[in-house]
Amino acid sequence: MNRLRDLREDKDLKQSDIAKIINISQTNYSKYELGKINIPIETLKKLALYYNTSIDYLLGFTNVNKPYPRIKKP
Repeated sequence: MNRLRDLREDKDLKQSDIAKIINISQTNYSKYELGKINIPIETLKKLALYYNTSIDYLLGFTNVNKPYPRIKKP
């Protein structure tokens, strides 16, 4: 997934840096970037929050690099 790589590189981070942040191995993170394995939804949530974007953007469903408005809890 080129978007993951682009977002990571925009922050001047290595794969190992992001892997530590989301608590996985660098090898698995590399496989996410290369599209070799599917990213679990919980990991997608962590990445979207970290990069301040939406899961739709990470997955290529939109070109809008903004997060959706959060739901306000009562």
